[in-house]
Amino acid sequence: MDEKGLPGRLPERDRPWVMRTYAGHSSAAATNALFRRNLAKGQTGLSVAFDLPTQTGYDPDHELAVGEVGRVGVPVAHLGDMRALFDGIPLARMNTSMTINAPAMWLLALYGTVATEQGWTASMLSGTTQNDIIKEYLSRGTYIFPPAASLRLTADVVAHTLETMPRWNPVNICSYHLQEAGATPVQEVGFALATAVAVLDAVRDCGQVPAERMGDVVQRISFFVNAGVRFVEEVAKMRAFCALWDEITRDRYDVADPKQRRFRYGVQVNSLGLTEAQPENNVQRIVLEMLGVTLSRDARARAVQLPAWNEALGLPRPWDQQWSLRMQQVLAYESDLLEYPDLFAGSHVMTALVGEIVAGARAELDKVVEMGGVVAAVETGYLKSALVASLAKRRRRIEAGSDVVVGVNRFTETEPSPLTATGAEAIEQIDPAVEADAAIAVRRWRADRDPAAVDAALARLRADAATTTNLMPATMACVRAGVTTGEWAGALRQVFGEYRAPTGLTGAAGTGADPGLSAVRQRVAETARELGAGRLRLLVGKPGLDGHSNGAEQIAVRARDAGFEVVYQGIRLTAAQIVAAAVEEDVDLVGLSVLSGSHLAAVPAVLDGLRDAGRGDLPVVVGGIIPAPDAEQLRAAGVARVFTPRDFALTGVVDQLVTVIREANGLA
Repeated sequence: MDEKGLPGRLPERDRPWVMRTYAGHSSAAATNALFRRNLAKGQTGLSVAFDLPTQTGYDPDHELAVGEVGRVGVPVAHLGDMRALFDGIPLARMNTSMTINAPAMWLLALYGTVATEQGWTASMLSGTTQNDIIKEYLSRGTYIFPPAASLRLTADVVAHTLETMPRWNPVNICSYHLQEAGATPVQEVGFALATAVAVLDAVRDCGQVPAERMGDVVQRISFFVNAGVRFVEEVAKMRAFCALWDEITRDRYDVADPKQRRFRYGVQVNSLGLTEAQPENNVQRIVLEMLGVTLSRDARARAVQLPAWNEALGLPRPWDQQWSLRMQQVLAYESDLLEYPDLFAGSHVMTALVGEIVAGARAELDKVVEMGGVVAAVETGYLKSALVASLAKRRRRIEAGSDVVVGVNRFTETEPSPLTATGAEAIEQIDPAVEADAAIAVRRWRADRDPAAVDAALARLRADAATTTNLMPATMACVRAGVTTGEWAGALRQVFGEYRAPTGLTGAAGTGADPGLSAVRQRVAETARELGAGRLRLLVGKPGLDGHSNGAEQIAVRARDAGFEVVYQGIRLTAAQIVAAAVEEDVDLVGLSVLSGSHLAAVPAVLDGLRDAGRGDLPVVVGGIIPAPDAEQLRAAGVARVFTPRDFALTGVVDQLVTVIREANGLA
C-alpha cells in the first residue's frame, strides 16, 4: 500500500507552526545582524527581546538602567534604534512578536512608523505585541503604571489595531509567566482566562468598539503559554484552554462564528525549568516540552519558540539558538506528526484529564470574577499570594525528592561536560562598553531634535492621558517628534503615577514538616540570643530593573518560617534605597537577588553604599544566574556567599545565612 494511503492520514500535510527564537541583546545593530542570520537558517518569524530599561520605560542613561542596558534584550530608546533594529528586513513580509508590556503602545508606534518609512501600510503588518500587563504584577515585574491605567492603555491599543492593523494581534495573554511563578495547570488556565476577560471587558466598555465588532476583537486576541516537562498534562491543559475559551467568548461576548472563537496561541517551553546542574539534560527537557504543544492537532500551537540548553548559565550564543531551531525543524519536517489528525481524539485518559482541568480552572475564574475581576485580585494580593504558595509547595516537593529533577536532586553523579569545559565560552558575553555607548547615543539623539516639537508632543500626550481619548495618536506624534522611551513613559507616570505590586508573602504557606527546618530555627533563635536581639533581621533586596522575583520571594518565605524577621520591599530598587533600608531597619544581613546579569554593577554599588553609610561590617550575600568567574569577582569585592540555581535546597541556604551572620559577628 502506498504510504500516503495509510488509514487515518490527512489528505494534505499540515503547515508547520511559525518557528521563532527569542532574540535581542547589546545593541540594535548587533540584534539586527542576529535576526538576519536566524532568518537565513530557516526561522520563519521574529521574536524580539527588549532589555529591562526599555521594558520598564527608562532611557539607557537613567540611574536605574545602570548595568541593565542590553543584558536581557535589545535597547530601543527612540525611532533611530527601531530603524537600526529592522534595517533591511521587510516588515510586511515578517510575522514579528514583541515581548513588551507596559510600553507596548510605544513600541508598536515605533514599529509601525519604521514600516511606513519602508513603504508599507499598517494594514499589511502581521505580528503580536505581548501587552499583557496583569502577569507583570504577578511574575515578571516590568509594570510601570497602576492596573486600571495599564488596562486603559491595552484597550486603546486593541481599538487602534482593530481599525488600522487588522492582521496584528494587539494582546498576547501570557500564562507562561504564571507557570514560572508557581501556577498549577488549573491556576494557569483560570488566571490567564481571568486576564483575558478583564481585557475584553475593558475593550467592550471603553466606548471605542461597537458591540457587533467584538468577534473581530476576539479573533485577534492570542495567548502565550508555557509548556512544562509533564507533556501529557500539558496536552490536556491546552485542550482545556481551547474548550473554555470557546465557551467564554460564545456566552459572555456573544461571538457566534466558531472561527473567531478559535484559541490561538504561541508557546515557549519552560525556561525556568532548565537546570544549571548537568545542563545537557535541558536538551531532552526542551524536546519533551515541545511535544506537549505540538502532538495534539486540535490544540496545536500556532507559533513555537524554544529556549537554548544553556539559558540557566547565561545568555545563549547564536549557535545555541540554532540548535533549538533545528529541534523544531526536525519535528516538523522529518517526522510524520503533521500528516495525521488529532492523536488524542477518543482517548478516555485525555478526556478525563481535560475535564478535571476545565472544572478546576472554571472555579478559579469564577472566584476571580466574584472578587470584582482580575484588577481587584491583583490589588488585594490574592493572585500573587496564590502563586507564591503554589511555588513554595513545588519547591518543597523538589527538596523532599518527591518531584525528581534529574541531575539536581537525583542522579547527580556526572562526567565532565565538553559543552561547559574549562576554556569553552558556554554563554554569550556582553561588552561592558555597550551601556556607555547607548547612553552617549541617546544624549546625542536628544540634542539633535527640535525641542519645541518634543515639548508639544509630550504636552499633548499628558493632556490626552487625563481624558478618555485613545492615546495611540498622541503616541505616534511623540514618535515623529523624536521623543525617547523614557520621556514617553515619564509623561504618563506624571498622569497615572507608578505602582508597587503586593509581594504575596503574607499569604504564603509554611514549610510544614520539613525535618531540617527545626534545627535551623533553633540556630536562628540561639544566634539572636547571643547577639542580644529579639530576632535576626534579613533584608531581601532586588536591585536594578530585574523583576523576576520568584527566587527572592521563596527565600523570604523560608527565612521567615525559620524565625527570621524578613524585610522585603519588592522589586526595582536603587542601591541607595537598599542601603537606606538596611540602615533604618538595622538588619543583620542583606541578601541581593539578581537574575538579569547586572550583578557586577548592581552588587558593588550596594557594597560601596554600605561602606559610605558606616555599615561596611554588614554581611551581604547574592543569589542569581551568576557564572563562576563573576562569582569570584563578587567574593573578592566583599560578598560573603554567592548562591546559584544549583543551590535548590532552600532550608540549607537559610542555614548558610545563619552561618554568615555568625561569622560576621565573631561567633563560634
